Amino acid sequence: MQLCYSEVDSWTISTFFCVTAPQRNTSLTANLLLSNPVWVVTFTYPLPKPIKLLMYLREIVFVIQSQSSSFHVRQADRQRADLLKQAHSLTEKPPVVLLLHISLNSLGLADLSHSFGKNSSWIVFLEEETSVRMTKLVQVLATFDKNKEWFLGKPLHDEESTIIHHYAFAENPSIFKYPDFAAAWALSIPLVVRLANKVRDEPLKSDFTIDLKHEVALYIWDNGKGPHLTAVPELCTEPEDSPQALYCATTLGSELPMCGEAVNKEDIFVAVKTCRKFHSERVPVIKKTWEKDAIFLEYYSDHADPSIPTINLGVPNTERGHCGKTFAILQRFLSSDVPNTKWLLIVDDDTLISIPRLRVLLSCYDPSEPVCLGERYGYGLSQGGYSYITGGGGMVFSREAVVRLLNSGCKCYSNDAPDDMVLGMCLNALGLPVTHSPLFHQARPEDYARAFLAHQVPISFHKHWNIDPVAVFNKWLRDDLRAKPSDGLNRSAKTEL
Repeated sequence: MQLCYSEVDSWTISTFFCVTAPQRNTSLTANLLLSNPVWVVTFTYPLPKPIKLLMYLREIVFVIQSQSSSFHVRQADRQRADLLKQAHSLTEKPPVVLLLHISLNSLGLADLSHSFGKNSSWIVFLEEETSVRMTKLVQVLATFDKNKEWFLGKPLHDEESTIIHHYAFAENPSIFKYPDFAAAWALSIPLVVRLANKVRDEPLKSDFTIDLKHEVALYIWDNGKGPHLTAVPELCTEPEDSPQALYCATTLGSELPMCGEAVNKEDIFVAVKTCRKFHSERVPVIKKTWEKDAIFLEYYSDHADPSIPTINLGVPNTERGHCGKTFAILQRFLSSDVPNTKWLLIVDDDTLISIPRLRVLLSCYDPSEPVCLGERYGYGLSQGGYSYITGGGGMVFSREAVVRLLNSGCKCYSNDAPDDMVLGMCLNALGLPVTHSPLFHQARPEDYARAFLAHQVPISFHKHWNIDPVAVFNKWLRDDLRAKPSDGLNRSAKTEL
């Protein structure tokens, strides 16, 4: 049954949403409005008094899913400082706040179970950009029995079966719910302890990590042997200043991260990988959509076609992998044959991308650092594997990253080796970080949950299969974002210093 509910007072959960009635310890009053046939329900949670509420706060461990590039470190440090400041206003003993990029090797389930299994009740995972209202979050968690297994979050679901989820639940994709990490998600300690024992006894077997939030939910659910995700309406992805966010425990900025002026068009060199058979099918889409936004762009093919024009790098075309072509592009980027730019963007010929939005995002990164940016996948991570930037959504490299890659002597083991994975192996061997941005997408908009895309300003999508790529570009990627505010940049975009 769908219900709408609202607040009672400052020490109760203050919310007005239409949701399925929660399975929590609540008292409930419902009235049917005859003039407007919806249920208006007030839930009164038997919340603890302020003193007891502070005890709940000390039982929470926050894990910020941070990354190691300087921009993300600043983001995570600010978030940690804000959490501790809020906690300090409530209690002298703050909760534990961990940063993933610092504690990466000590934040597995076994480590969390060992370190916090006896003196904590909840592990709460946050994205760097997730804002937390501490009192409300503690109030929400206090309504759940901490001695039971709970998997809490804002639920996402697939509209149709999708390749990024291996076509799971093909007959009814919407039946399975998984958390939107941007809204925060939480595990009760009893669940953490059991999962830690499970991992110890049955090591993870999955080779590829593609969509971690979906894979985490599948692992916890365990074909019905574990808990499903419990929806918590107070975990939100609404902007903090939105009226809808008034009663949220977590909020999110929906604008494009911006750290000053967008980088100049002249700072980005764009390399498009194509081949002769797609010259008339895919290249025209790029020319109709985003080519005009790039100052420096070259098409690399197995056939030199002056009408496009394309450049033959002397690497035979392969049906898959394209590693030889990609490494030839890296070498050309550092040569005198192309303009000296700070950034290299490598895309497929069926990648749809917003160059203006990319320029805004790159204002947050330092090109003197070895930056490798895009949508991050993983291979064999539970067995000491590596992360990599998946190529279809676009791979962004700073000049420094390309210099270090080529100076290392890393190279393809064959021309048709998977270029993105080989680059991931090289970066891992060099100890260089792979930086994830959820704004890059390896698949089509249809392959992602609608609610997941709703709070994004996406930068790229990939594949022309079963879609009109020009229409998709116009709907999702064409707008008035430009290099400077005077050019029409979204003035509400948040600034990250």
